Amino acid sequence: MSPLDSTIPYYPVNDFGPLMKGLVIGGVGILHVFLAQFAIGGGMLLWYFERLGQRGHQDARTFVDGYFKVLVLISFVVGALTGVAMWFTTIQVGARTIGLMIDEFHWLWATEWVWFAVEIVSGYAFYRYGPRLSDRARLQLLALYALASWLSLFWINGILSWQLTPGAWLDGGGVWAGFFNASFWPSLVFRTAVACTLAALVGCIIINTMDLAREQKAALIRRASRFAAPIALMPVLALWFFAVLPEDSRSWLLGGSMPMLMFVGVAAGASFLIGGYVVVGLILKRLFINGATATLLLGLAFGATAAGEFVREGARKPYTVRGVLYSTSIRPTEVAALRARGATADDPYPLQATYPTAQLTRGAKVERALCDACHTMRGANALVELSHTWTDDQLRLNLAKLQRTKGFMPPFAGNAEDVEALVQLLRWERGKRAASFAPTSSPETLAQIARWLDEAGTEPAGAVQ
Repeated sequence: MSPLDSTIPYYPVNDFGPLMKGLVIGGVGILHVFLAQFAIGGGMLLWYFERLGQRGHQDARTFVDGYFKVLVLISFVVGALTGVAMWFTTIQVGARTIGLMIDEFHWLWATEWVWFAVEIVSGYAFYRYGPRLSDRARLQLLALYALASWLSLFWINGILSWQLTPGAWLDGGGVWAGFFNASFWPSLVFRTAVACTLAALVGCIIINTMDLAREQKAALIRRASRFAAPIALMPVLALWFFAVLPEDSRSWLLGGSMPMLMFVGVAAGASFLIGGYVVVGLILKRLFINGATATLLLGLAFGATAAGEFVREGARKPYTVRGVLYSTSIRPTEVAALRARGATADDPYPLQATYPTAQLTRGAKVERALCDACHTMRGANALVELSHTWTDDQLRLNLAKLQRTKGFMPPFAGNAEDVEALVQLLRWERGKRAASFAPTSSPETLAQIARWLDEAGTEPAGAVQ
């Protein structure tokens, strides 16, 4: 049975304290993406330099042996650990989303794992037996490693881009319609260009550590810098990506959400600085780049990667799978039922903390079910801080009409009692968690909240007229 055909599930919740769950996933995910893309580009760069070495460029052959050790240490060890950590963390926060992804794409995901296994085996084979192999075997093994790492990207890219632009899959188009979605190709080309750029920058750092004369280093750097040339295509690729985004997602990134606009600016600015130095300085002017400058550019590349991943995640709001699952792991068709019976009526899991009243306990469960994926109570993106200037009635109105308060948030999937319980919880938290607490709600208040919920409807902001 598909996860979407079952009753609304409740999963055990892991509390990350003051760290927002999305921030934890983002931190681990950004590091993993950065390392994985470096590994992809690194495989291509190694094949190119091995080919140069076999054509008489001895320094290129020396570079291959030194660079590959760094590649193995970083991407195979740290990359593998962060990859496991990312999925382990994600399944704790968005188990229903991951379940749907596996349910729909299990064979394609298995294909990605096959190519990942080929990448690991071929990489370790070269690391262990490379010095003993013939030139032809070395080149073939590096070609297999480069191909396998890129095909791993190919398959996982289709699954991840589907979350943002499922396209014809929503209308029953099937797995291939979901995989080859509107953002598949711009995402794939963009990530491939980033992978080549990262490999070139790391290559420049490694070259500066080699015991060679400056002229020899400069010759290798000129070769490596060619791999960073695709960064010149970044403006075109970014425009392509923005063009295929849904209209509301594009609006969040281009002014509808100031944090998202800032991340777009950081990604664009860092990419422009790197691209300008690479194209003008390294390729056209043939300048020598020392290890410190290359490291600085690599740091900018990490910043651009981080900002870009936040943009990709932010563009999906209020969904984790567009049109199918909200960030709360509730599908749009379930909101009406939860409005009738309450957000936590079937929640079987106890709370870690105790509260002085039953209403506050209910409010804490509502916060866990509807807010916890993107907010904390007092840490990152804290509800207490975001709402501390609101009056009680303003808080009630904003929660009841949540998708109109902030268009990138889903509709409130609960009833009037849930809204009021959350309001009282926030009052209690703002009041320093007093041992005794007297709520200020009334039947008239609940009736007004119910009217606001009806006025807001159960559709997301994009469907609200």
